[in-house]
Amino acid sequence: MKAIASSSNPKSKKRFKPKNAFDAQLFLESAGVARRVVQFGKSERVYAQGDAAVSVMYIQDGGIKITVVNQLGKEAVVAMLGPGDFFGEGCLAGQKIRMGTATAIMPSAVLAIEKNEMVRALHAEHALSDRFMAYVLSRNIRIEEDLIDQLFNSSEKRLARTLLLLARYGKEPHPERTLPKVSQDLLAEMIGTTRSRVNFFMNRFKKMGFIRYNGGLQVHSSLLSVVLHD
Repeated sequence: MKAIASSSNPKSKKRFKPKNAFDAQLFLESAGVARRVVQFGKSERVYAQGDAAVSVMYIQDGGIKITVVNQLGKEAVVAMLGPGDFFGEGCLAGQKIRMGTATAIMPSAVLAIEKNEMVRALHAEHALSDRFMAYVLSRNIRIEEDLIDQLFNSSEKRLARTLLLLARYGKEPHPERTLPKVSQDLLAEMIGTTRSRVNFFMNRFKKMGFIRYNGGLQVHSSLLSVVLHD
């Protein structure tokens, strides 16, 4: 990994943000938080399960996979995160070690904010604290939805929902978006099924026009019909 000094660039490319969304860049600039930008290559670890939890991370560009491994060595994917997402915030709640491993799934730029600096800023800036709390609550809701999805939905619905989440459905202004390169093996791990089942459903989605391959996997918002169908 490569760390570089951070800087604010008002002419940088603007990204669409939903109304009332947590604006991390505004947070960093307003609160004056000490931070550094770290560049990670594809498949490079940001931190490992069991590492000391000393900072909060924010994804500026790229994508991060969060995995956990049990005592028997079985690995599970618990989150796939993209630009605008925080991770590692458990340190703010007293976690001493990382509960999972964070790995870049593509070249990524991550802002690393020291725990004490983050705590100081959250205490000093109440409006920003409210925004960050809203983000954390939103993440908790997402985790609950993931659990319900795993317990009650078919593997086809779980795959459709996962693809929509990876495409950041509802967070982007366009009805179709090219996904980062995610293997069918990884998708199978994420939804708890076999690669052959994932391949079967992906072919079905393609025939129905919900997805297409054009320089990458593109997901259309019409895939939502699979999730909503009883």
